[in-house]
Amino acid sequence: MQIGMIGLGRMGGNMARRLMRGGHQVVAFDMSPDNVAKLSGEGAQGAQSLQDFVSRLNPPRAAWVMVPAGDATEKTVMTLAEAMQAGDAIIDGGNSYFKDDVRRSKQLAARGIHYLDVGTSGGVWGIDRGYCLMIGGPAEVAARLDPIFRTLAPGRGEIVATPGRERLGGTAEHGYLHCGPAGAGHFVKMVHNGIEYGLMQAYAEGFDIFRNANSNELPADYRYELNLPDIAELWRRGSVVGSWLLDLTAIALAENPSLSNYSGFVQDSGEGRWTVMAAVEQAVPADVLTAALYTRFRSRQEHTFAEKMLSAMRHQFGGHVERPTGG
Repeated sequence: MQIGMIGLGRMGGNMARRLMRGGHQVVAFDMSPDNVAKLSGEGAQGAQSLQDFVSRLNPPRAAWVMVPAGDATEKTVMTLAEAMQAGDAIIDGGNSYFKDDVRRSKQLAARGIHYLDVGTSGGVWGIDRGYCLMIGGPAEVAARLDPIFRTLAPGRGEIVATPGRERLGGTAEHGYLHCGPAGAGHFVKMVHNGIEYGLMQAYAEGFDIFRNANSNELPADYRYELNLPDIAELWRRGSVVGSWLLDLTAIALAENPSLSNYSGFVQDSGEGRWTVMAAVEQAVPADVLTAALYTRFRSRQEHTFAEKMLSAMRHQFGGHVERPTGG
């Protein structure tokens, strides 16, 4: 099947490679001519512009957009729509806000162009492991593009089937799912990433407790010099808290047990914020996910004015002496 891929960075480039490995024809475009040339050398048809890109696709066209969420995605989708025809499909595989998907789908529907939002999880490992795909948009268009989704997805692999799944059928056990109409794919991916924040924070806090188990503030009998890389490796084998995130943690700790090559400055990509916003709109308590997001905010600051005020109040009401600035 023919598919166009716009955005040939770490995700988009590797997705194009996986599709080519699966026998699909890929038309590729990126703002970087070097990225286009590199993928062309591996078998893709390279395009020099968006107009050239569209001209190389056979109707009904399918163009997958893998560019940063926000203005870049908005401009790319709308520019594509100007060049495409009724019956063509635009797929946003980035991390767009689901409400933007709903708006775009309506705008494109007026032109007869289909819009799908596909939450894509798999990162730099996806080229070999496959990508978990959460799909939103018209069901009939998703069905037409099923060969593309099936190739990108991990497949059943060696994961033991869930008891009872044989009665349910569907594509979920292959690693891709049509979740619902416009926006549903990115809504599911948004919450997926919100949960990811919480899981990561839980691991981080647990290992921080391990790291401080030898604190001089503890009685000598209760101090432990723990081997963090070994604990991470241990938990990968038979523990109920085993996961791919733990696998990655074990790799990082094996490389550098002190993690001294990291500053602790943690970014957020937006989905965590949107998950919390959705929870507020639905009046759903999301304590863990919210706390995990706020912890990321906190990681980017030195001591805040609020913390200085807390120290001042403790000193004023109880004479508590805090560590001085620079101490």
